[in-house]
Amino acid sequence: MATTNRVDLDGRPITPITICMIGAGGFIGSHLCEKLLLETPHKILALDVYNDKIKHLLEPDSLPWVDRIQFHRLNIKHDSRLEGLIKMADLTINLAAICTPADYNTRPLDTIYSNFIDALPVVKYCSENNKRLIHFSTCEVYGKTIGSFLPKDSPLREDPAYYILKEDASPCIFGPIEKQRWSYACAKQLIERLIYAEGAENGLEFTIVRPFNWIGPRMDFIPGIDGPSEGVPRVLACFSNALLRREPLKLVDGGQSQRTFVYIKDAIEAVLLMIENPARANGHIFNVGNPHNEVTVRQLAEMMTKVYSQVSGEPASEVPTVDVSSKEFYGEGYDDSDKRIPDMTIINRQLGWNPKTSLWDLLESTLTYQHRTYAEAVKKAIAKPTCS
Repeated sequence: MATTNRVDLDGRPITPITICMIGAGGFIGSHLCEKLLLETPHKILALDVYNDKIKHLLEPDSLPWVDRIQFHRLNIKHDSRLEGLIKMADLTINLAAICTPADYNTRPLDTIYSNFIDALPVVKYCSENNKRLIHFSTCEVYGKTIGSFLPKDSPLREDPAYYILKEDASPCIFGPIEKQRWSYACAKQLIERLIYAEGAENGLEFTIVRPFNWIGPRMDFIPGIDGPSEGVPRVLACFSNALLRREPLKLVDGGQSQRTFVYIKDAIEAVLLMIENPARANGHIFNVGNPHNEVTVRQLAEMMTKVYSQVSGEPASEVPTVDVSSKEFYGEGYDDSDKRIPDMTIINRQLGWNPKTSLWDLLESTLTYQHRTYAEAVKKAIAKPTCS
């Protein structure tokens, strides 16, 4: 239950607010809704096309928070209710986006429209109605590191100054236009610039969040079970799907890219601090990730294979991984960033936030959920005869 007499980081009492959450039915939205309902007195106007991941928060009349969450089924692309709902709230959080790498170069127009054009009215309504905005961007806005352009044998590649990503200092370096994989990052960067300009010119109170691979239960989908059969989810769900089906984990271009992963529950703590400490969060861009959980994609695959074997009680596959080219896996126009390691100075200084969960523990939690939720359904799907 929500506690009373809660105070912010500066000791001031926290006043209950109404939050318009766009994309509330997704992975991040579902965890944020849970956190807000369980631990705060705030009200939520939950906007999304789907509500499967928050059904447990909406259905039973007996739940103590039934009057603190309202679900509005709408698509922000073309719904006249959007401005009215933003006006009803004190704060708008925009989580809506196409954010699956497989779509960036196969559906570049949808990707650009979803992440830039469709977000424009949200920014406009917040600015015109003097409403605070927390906008979810991506760590992809950084693109490639400076270090990736140095010679392969350069010792400077190991110098953090050439690869650690800082909100207020690192450049945004994308590949050529024909590499349509950057359509997502470019659209996200442009909406960030527009929000920043609204703040500078029109006084919009904003916070921008740059997530670095948030991981946990309810992430993405398992193709053919609770998502499209032909869909390609992000790396962790891709690997989960392969483990559930006892298929080799596909390593794109050898799995040499380096990534950091942060547990969803740690990350949501950071978002709650932003919500409840506007004086410290307004006007800032925050990296939210865990620099200590850094691995190559190949190492991630090996680790997940071990964790899943432990969670499921089944021996690991004899052929755990298989290498595929990025062209074969993602199609023409794919490109990648080499490393994504967040600098944590600003979020630590402003909000005192640090992630707590190790990579092994977050994989254990996530794969336990995936196994409990999907293992039987996947077995049935595999056993089902297909029509010739």
